[in-house]
Amino acid sequence: MKQLKFLFLVFVGTLYAQTEPLTNVLQFEEYIAYVKAYHPIVKQANLVIDESQAKLLKSRGAFDPKIDVDFDRKKFKGTEYFDRLNATFKVPTWYGIELKANFEENTGEFLNPEANVPIDGLYSAGVSVSAARDLLINDRMAALKQAKLYREQAKADRDILVNTILYEASLVYFNWLQAYRENLVFQTVLQNAQQRFEGVKRNVEVGENAAIDSIEARIAVNSRLLGVEQTRIKFLKSRLELSNYLWLENNIPLELQDDVIPQVESGASIDNAFNFETLQRDFLNLEEHPKLQSLDYKLQNLEVEERLKTNNLLPRVDLQYNFLSTTPDIARSFNTAEYKAGVNIRVPLFLRKERGDLRLAKIKVQDTEFEIDATRVNLSNQIDAIVQELESYEIQNRINGQMVDDYTLMLTAEERKFQLGESSLFLVNSRESKFIDGQLKAIELQNKFFKTKAKLFKTLAINPE
Repeated sequence: MKQLKFLFLVFVGTLYAQTEPLTNVLQFEEYIAYVKAYHPIVKQANLVIDESQAKLLKSRGAFDPKIDVDFDRKKFKGTEYFDRLNATFKVPTWYGIELKANFEENTGEFLNPEANVPIDGLYSAGVSVSAARDLLINDRMAALKQAKLYREQAKADRDILVNTILYEASLVYFNWLQAYRENLVFQTVLQNAQQRFEGVKRNVEVGENAAIDSIEARIAVNSRLLGVEQTRIKFLKSRLELSNYLWLENNIPLELQDDVIPQVESGASIDNAFNFETLQRDFLNLEEHPKLQSLDYKLQNLEVEERLKTNNLLPRVDLQYNFLSTTPDIARSFNTAEYKAGVNIRVPLFLRKERGDLRLAKIKVQDTEFEIDATRVNLSNQIDAIVQELESYEIQNRINGQMVDDYTLMLTAEERKFQLGESSLFLVNSRESKFIDGQLKAIELQNKFFKTKAKLFKTLAINPE
């Protein structure tokens, strides 16, 4: 526990910028950086890349050289029926060509005549070729190409997943910020209400105000106390929710302390965290969107599959040719007159399975092409809508800001008149209620404005450095 406490103190000291002696401010930009660096789901997203690398390694294994050794012996009642040894070394290549070297040694009294070889064994070296099907593309080639495409697709999918986590984390921060600012508003008006209550109570004691005025002032105090308590609980819940996204490097979760507060003026920090200038430049670079890139790699994968299915319509013609020799260490001992060759031809008569597979592959390609077109249009429309929404919130914030300023002036003037005895407590409380509503509305609008920026960040699927 001492180690955890020490780590937390170090974390707070490096993560939070102190603007007041007893208050730690968690800036949005730093918060997002820590979420991206240490959140377990972000780390889990990186496993997608590791998985794709493993699949690529697995597909490359189809081209690994292979050694096959087949040994068979039969001995019964002192008679050696046969003793057969066959060792083969194969090297698959990119196209449907396979290099092969073989050693064969057979002895025994009951050998099949075709298995008779020289006493020192028989060596062969040659090649097998798929002359039709599997020459230009085959299962091994397709698997390797698809594994490479899957690796690139995994990177795009990883960026989308990380971006989604950062978006969700940002919404939690904005709710935390909203709850904190709302609590500040009620704390401020509570102080004013308490001061008015004390003043009215003294005036009631000396007979300058009616007793009913102290009751009205006390109602205002309790109303503000209720607002403080409600926003305090809201702030507490949002702080605990925010803690879900804060982790240390060694998968140690953190819980924010009571003295940690959000950055009130977060506009610049949010723009920096979201790379907002980059977002604005990327409006026109829609083809680089990770979602479209992921779908494009998926389409290329399906096109490889389609080529493979088209290739399967061809007949299978496998050719083999092997030079034979008993002295492989002498190059000229390999004579074209001494060889082992073969041809294997297989042709399905109706090709119904192959034609069905090809039709399904083409349908998948068309389906993905339709999905790409629909996604491109959908993203474009979403971005346009969000940009217009941002512009609208900027206008609404300016209008509401002017209204809040006017509410402030009206409340200040009414309080001044009340102090001079030219107004009533009812009018002061009414002005203050309007002021509170205006402040809360301004906070809510700013929260929606920040969330809309986050929505643009998510829609463009930017992965900040």
